[in-house]
Amino acid sequence: MRKQRGQKIDGWLLIDKPLGVTSAYVVNRVKFAFDAQKVGHSGTLDPLASGMLPIALGKATKTISYIMDKPKTYQFILCFGERRSTDDAEGEVLERSHYRPSTVEIEEALKQFQGRILQIPPIFSAIKVNGRRSYDLARQGMIPELSKRPARIDSFRLLERLDEDCFLFEVISGKGVYMRSLARDLAAACHSVGYISYLRRLVVGPFEVDKAIMLDHIVGNGKRGEASLDMILPVETVLNDISALALTSEEATDLGFGRKIAVEKLKNQALPNTIGPNQIIRVVEGKRCIGLCRLENEWLRPVCIF
Repeated sequence: MRKQRGQKIDGWLLIDKPLGVTSAYVVNRVKFAFDAQKVGHSGTLDPLASGMLPIALGKATKTISYIMDKPKTYQFILCFGERRSTDDAEGEVLERSHYRPSTVEIEEALKQFQGRILQIPPIFSAIKVNGRRSYDLARQGMIPELSKRPARIDSFRLLERLDEDCFLFEVISGKGVYMRSLARDLAAACHSVGYISYLRRLVVGPFEVDKAIMLDHIVGNGKRGEASLDMILPVETVLNDISALALTSEEATDLGFGRKIAVEKLKNQALPNTIGPNQIIRVVEGKRCIGLCRLENEWLRPVCIF
């Protein structure tokens, strides 16, 4: 078996992604800066978007799916008057409109975009169509037909009118919501056209961009900067809102080997009242988080062991 290169580092690193680079580029830069074995991210940001990009290292990559499900907060500027091929400032102008909605019209239209909605993703997105990326097809002039997808909008509000054309909005949403589609569809609901000229992600689950580190701080000019293990947050940081169950060292060892444990045989049988059937449980031994389990038919089954 070939030995993995780099250091074995486990935890989360909060990066304030700059404009003009991909999320994959940030992952590669972090891997280089820390000489880390395994690195991933929890939710892509487009090159023209900035802000919170949580980076998972080592065992934290096993918890990416849990942070992906948590609410995210964005701010974007919607500019009315032009429809663009990419639904952002990078694309070609496809259509123009002289109509500019009032703030009253916008506030009324926002009511359509609350709760559970359906949206069509931008054609310049990573969604696969017959095995090919939608943006690859679009760049070749083959405009793909994308179907509507469910999206959850917890909050969508107008913050400020910046000038005659542009408005600043804030969105709190679930996973998989396309801000470019949201802006495009809001403009259409206001009987106009529009695109996003600015997009910034402020919050991902428990992580706020104010506590994130600029990428140049840890790597710049192709050299390792001030990368320090003190910047790494514990793996369980994203799991603190999941009910916890204390285990003995013997029980923790059993789960570590992938064995299920009968609830009636647990030394600590006082399960938290918040735990129901098939629910995910965070299991701990002392102050150490062992991993995640599921309660199934009076058995504790390991789901993700660190």
